[in-house]
Amino acid sequence: MAGFKTLDDIGNIDGKRVLVRVDLNVPVADGKVTDATRIERIAPTIAELSGKGAKVILLAHFGRPKDGPSPEFSLEPIAKAAAEVLGRPVGFAADCIGDKASSAVAAMNNGDVLLLENTRFYKAEEKNDPAFTEKLAANGDIFVNDAFSAAHRAHSSTEGLAQLLPAFAGRTMQAELDALEKGLGNPVRPVVAIVGGAKVSSKIDLLMNLVKKVDALVIGGGMANTFLAARGTAVGKSLCEHDLANTAKQIMIEAAEAGCAVILPVDGVVAREFKAGAASETVAIAEVPADAMILDVGEKTVKAVADWIDRAATLVWNGPLGAFEIEPFDRATVAAARHAAARTKAGKLISVAGGGDTVAALNHAGVADDFTYVSTAGGAFLEWMEGKPLPGVDVLKH
Repeated sequence: MAGFKTLDDIGNIDGKRVLVRVDLNVPVADGKVTDATRIERIAPTIAELSGKGAKVILLAHFGRPKDGPSPEFSLEPIAKAAAEVLGRPVGFAADCIGDKASSAVAAMNNGDVLLLENTRFYKAEEKNDPAFTEKLAANGDIFVNDAFSAAHRAHSSTEGLAQLLPAFAGRTMQAELDALEKGLGNPVRPVVAIVGGAKVSSKIDLLMNLVKKVDALVIGGGMANTFLAARGTAVGKSLCEHDLANTAKQIMIEAAEAGCAVILPVDGVVAREFKAGAASETVAIAEVPADAMILDVGEKTVKAVADWIDRAATLVWNGPLGAFEIEPFDRATVAAARHAAARTKAGKLISVAGGGDTVAALNHAGVADDFTYVSTAGGAFLEWMEGKPLPGVDVLKH
């Protein structure tokens, strides 16, 4: 991975204290982790460092604690879940700095794994406070960042430590950066982007950046209604940001100037109420009843999306095409996802997807494992797609 130091560059780490920033912001219910995906993602980095004799010290945040330490935001239950995933003991220190942390680190043997308490129990973490960063650094000889999902934040444990210690990208970070490079950095063309979701307002920067980088932009979900309305199409009672009509027009103008095709729905699945099993019908997009709302794209649009996927060498996907959480309004997203997955498995497509709803939609379609790469980094993935600098990544550059 050009430009970044990885574990391949780390040298002899036997007996070294390696501070590893990881993403353990996992869902927890009744004190138990309900989805260990993010723990599974960091397992290769931890196993590699431990196997080389390093003392592996994990740094992470959990939730958004407001006023210092709080039992509901403790990482202690996650240490137990990590031990199960890793198949080895994971120690826990009840603080990330100070005596509790340093004594736990001092007691480690080579190859041991230790999780320190939530870094966000200190407000100084999010301020990237130099004094706090130095206290974190006191427990390590080397810094490894394996949390791309937190790389868009310049915090002590994501950016500050890389200024004080030799810094490297972990295997998860490396895989993410490699995938993103293939997706938009230096992609094989043609590149098609699918962007869905509810609102244009949350993705203006994303759309403005994409139209300059991709060959075709498929717009779905509620945000497509805003573009349709901007073109003068009546969308009934559909979710629509009418006040952003000029923004939508500007995005379409910039797309035309950049030679980027914008693909909007030509038919839609409409209903009078938004609930499972609601009576629905498919209509041409110009014939949406005034008392109905568009909740999914229709079969003709799905066919058009599939045709664009067939033309693409690279696909970047963020956001569902419809209200996939409720049947039958999941059909278009599922069909397009399965088509992209089949092309990927056939070796004809590089497919990179990310964002919370996107991951859920691909899991719903049963194809998340068949894409080239699915990012679990919500905000960081979005900011990368928007073309914004990521402090936690930039600091790892040679």
